Parts: sequence; C-alpha cells; structure tokens
Amino acid sequence: MAQQVIIANNLEETISQALHDISPDRLFLLTDEHTHALCKPLVDKPLAHATEIVIGATDSHKNLDTLSQVWQELGEGGATRHSCMVNLGGGMVTDLGGFAAATFKRGIACINIPTTLLAMVDASVGGKTGINFRGLKNEIGAFSDARYVLLNTRFLNTLDAENIRSGYAEMLKHGLISDSQAWSALVHFPLHEPNMQLLQTMVAESVAVKERIVAQDPHERGLRKALNLGHTVGHALESWALTHQPVLHGYAVAWGLVAELYLSAVDCDFPTDRLHQTAQFIREYYGTPAITCDDYPTLLQYMQHDKKNRGSEINFTLLSGIGQIQLDRHVTTKKIEEALDFLREGF
Repeated sequence: MAQQVIIANNLEETISQALHDISPDRLFLLTDEHTHALCKPLVDKPLAHATEIVIGATDSHKNLDTLSQVWQELGEGGATRHSCMVNLGGGMVTDLGGFAAATFKRGIACINIPTTLLAMVDASVGGKTGINFRGLKNEIGAFSDARYVLLNTRFLNTLDAENIRSGYAEMLKHGLISDSQAWSALVHFPLHEPNMQLLQTMVAESVAVKERIVAQDPHERGLRKALNLGHTVGHALESWALTHQPVLHGYAVAWGLVAELYLSAVDCDFPTDRLHQTAQFIREYYGTPAITCDDYPTLLQYMQHDKKNRGSEINFTLLSGIGQIQLDRHVTTKKIEEALDFLREGF
C-alpha cells in the first residue's frame, strides 16, 4: 500500500482521519523521553486511548536493546497484526519504530509524525527503517512504508538551532540533486535567523523531491541512490564520531556534501564556483569535523562498510552539475583523502 505523505495543517483532525482509515484493534504511541515531554501534548486528543511506549532519546538508543523493548511492550500490550503504532519523534524514533512495526507479527501498520526537521524531510519519508549495529549506522533494517506520514511544522518550534541545521543539510542535498533554482534558494537562506513560514514552504518542496525519486525507485536499485549524495563520507564521519564526540546526523551529511562535491569537481567536472559557494555556506553554519589525517584509515574502513558498495570498491553518488546525477562512481583512495583534506583544511 502506497505511503501517503500529508502536510497536516490541522494535525489532530488529520490523525483522526488516518486512524479511521486504518481502523486498528489496538493503538500504540512510540515516543522518546524528549518528544514525550515536548510533543505529545500537541497530539493528546486523537491519541488519548493509545498505549504509550517511551524509549531513551538520542541515536545512542537506536539499537537492538531498545528494539527488543518495543517488541516486548507491543506484546505485553496485546498488539495483533491488526494493530497500529504511531511514531512521534525524530529520525531515531521513526527509523526504530518503523522497523519494530515492520517486524512485529510480520508487520503492523504504523503512522510517522516527525517532530524534527531532519525527520520531516528525510527519515520519516521513503520507507527506510532500521537500527545501528556493531557501531555501524543503520546496519540492520528493512524497506517498509508507514501508512501515513503527517507533517506539521509547528513541532519545529521545539527545536534548537543545531537540530534545525541538522535537518536543513538534507534539504540542501535535495536542492543539489534537483535544480539550480532550488539550490540557490537554499544557499541564500538566512539559517542563523530562519523565517519559519518560508521554511515550511521549503520543507514541502524538499519532501516533494524525495517523494518523486522514491516513487520511481522504492528499493534503491538505481535513481534512489541520488539521495545518498553526501552520505558515504557523512555516515563514515558519523560512525567515527560515535567513539569520539557524537554529532547530529545532518552535520555529518553537510560535511559529507563538501567532500563529495569536491570529488564531483575533480572526477565529474562539477562547477568549482558552486562547489565553493556550497562549501562556504556549510563552513559558516556547520563548521568542520574534528578529524586529522591520522583518522583517514578509520574513515576509509567505515566507507568500506557502506551498504551501497559492491565488492571492495567504495561507491559514491556524485554530480556533474546541479541536478546532474552520476551514480555508482568509484574514485581512488588518494582522491578520497584529498577530499577529506579539502573538508578539514578549509576552502
């Protein structure tokens, strides 16, 4: 059944309509400790009869132990194959909750209500679910669409500047793989004092980019790999940071974009002026990662574990221009190290 993504201006009414359509025998609400306190009050009325499952906050809890906790509480709460779970939270909640729903009783319905910008434009849309395992991001998971994804940007008022920027990095990626007009609007947006009304419009446009791509390639056989721009290096940086100083996913993606646009310039003739303009925007709002050249072997090892790889070669999505996507590109270790130098040493 196709996932329905809805910009829900009246969230309570839209939740009620979605639940009426699904008509579950039992209803569960998954939150983390933060969204339970900050976001649950905004959806109390239509979810008043839901059995609550509260898990630990942050990506450190996106693991097998937490997944087991959710399975256990679903079982103890009497969930059947006709039940439904509402995932209210950021990407950690929608990823883990989606995987729990996909695997419990071989699959129960779920609704994603993303509460962070990152989850709105990326994690909650497109059917990717999963958990981290053995220190690797999203190592275990499945493609499984939520029945509904309900987007309401009033949740963004609960976020700090860092989490707004984290989600914005995925929007910037969507602009790069879309068209010059979208990219230009994104790199000229005043992220230090965001206009929330304008941001809501930009969120809808960003989600539409992802929806178009996912509709054409739901299981990442071809075009959907475009959404991996920035993520080969980004996931390596994120995994590296888990054992040093953890960083928000979008910060790692932003840094990954810098490195992979450099590779695009040297390997696919991506325009250097647009490389530098994008890199300057990212440096201004995201800084640079605290890596040294001594970390390169570890980062390369993480890249070797990337799920997009075939064989021993590291597989990149690169660009020859804005919206001009080059899939399954392999570059030398020397060029990857040069890209990390470019990221680390400035522009």
